[in-house]
Amino acid sequence: MAEPQKYLPDATDEDVENDVPVFDPRMEQEAERIAEALVFASAQPVSEAYIASRLPRDADVPRIMARLKALYAGRGVNLVQVADHWAFRTAADLSFVVQTDEQEVRKLSRAALEVLAIIAYHQPVTRAEIEDIRGVQTSKGTLDVLMEAGWVRFRGRRRTPGRPVTFGTTRDFLDHFGLEELRDLPGIEELKGAGLLSGRVPSNLHIPVPVGEDELAENEDPITQLDLEELGLLTPKGEEAD
Repeated sequence: MAEPQKYLPDATDEDVENDVPVFDPRMEQEAERIAEALVFASAQPVSEAYIASRLPRDADVPRIMARLKALYAGRGVNLVQVADHWAFRTAADLSFVVQTDEQEVRKLSRAALEVLAIIAYHQPVTRAEIEDIRGVQTSKGTLDVLMEAGWVRFRGRRRTPGRPVTFGTTRDFLDHFGLEELRDLPGIEELKGAGLLSGRVPSNLHIPVPVGEDELAENEDPITQLDLEELGLLTPKGEEAD
């Protein structure tokens, strides 16, 4: 449970009157230890809101996490930020050391990779828009594979005739590809440098910057329970699942 703010013994009367938080170094160190333990004990990235709920009131969670991130920067395990969540991950240059033959490697087809890239850069995007960009039809199986992998999700519904479903990426997508936020996706020059774009790139090619992961577009409505039932993701109320 959060505790009231505590002050250093030598805090001035003016600091107290102005409610200026002055953490005792021992308390701040204890807050870091708590935050470190919370992230270490979780198999999934931990939100800053959850960490804040376990720390003393007025604890500066972003500063605490930034200090922990710097502390682990040169170690075999790094503290990484995924959107507003935090997780411990093996240092990128040591990932080969911990790989085992038993690991199942998830391989995506070329079509799935194309669809994933389109969704990542153009979200929120509908299936029709994906097909328009690719120039070919997209099978339901391709989208199912990406959703089963946990990298793509239903975002909302477009305010156009037929109210088509919009797709977007997930926090697991960011985590898997080592991104803190969607704006960390590589730009056109980085893609060229990595050899992912051919030398015959049109001069007017534009790679969009996607909106924030949880931000709905102006012409987009959130997914409701009725939408999920219509999409077959939830059993209608009053009916039993098979």
